[in-house]
Amino acid sequence: MFLTTRLNVFFFFIIAATALAAPAQAQTPQEQHVASDTLNMAESLISFATKHLHIPYRSGGTSKKGFDCSGFVRYCFNKLDISLPHSSAAQARQGATVELDDARPGDLIFFKGASTKSKHVGHVGIITEVAPGSVRFIHSAFKGGIRYDLLNSAYYNKRFVAIRRLMD
Repeated sequence: MFLTTRLNVFFFFIIAATALAAPAQAQTPQEQHVASDTLNMAESLISFATKHLHIPYRSGGTSKKGFDCSGFVRYCFNKLDISLPHSSAAQARQGATVELDDARPGDLIFFKGASTKSKHVGHVGIITEVAPGSVRFIHSAFKGGIRYDLLNSAYYNKRFVAIRRLMD
């Protein structure tokens, strides 16, 4: 905890010093509005997804009676009028590829299926939180239904494939 507090103080001073040293750059009202809309879209998506925690897993499921992973992601993005195919492999071809270090809430996170030796995407979730060394996501898991998990868990870390961004 002491180390975390010291790191937080360190980063606060770095950010504050950078802000004071850098000349102010005016943003147009449109630029501010776009950034605000993107943030609100991600927050809205995550809030909506969270309301479905503990709904059971159902193979091929696309409703509150039960979801599979891609059905859940598709259902949540549909709320934002973003259409997605109903397959994690097909969803992995949507949007733009994002490096793990640049991940942010609202991005999709993809994994191999049950086998770590597979080369194919077989699972998808929505990133809900990013912190140094930690990515949290919500998804529909065979065991537990809609729930949160962490990328750095042994199970998901071995199966991680990619992150894709659908919202700018």
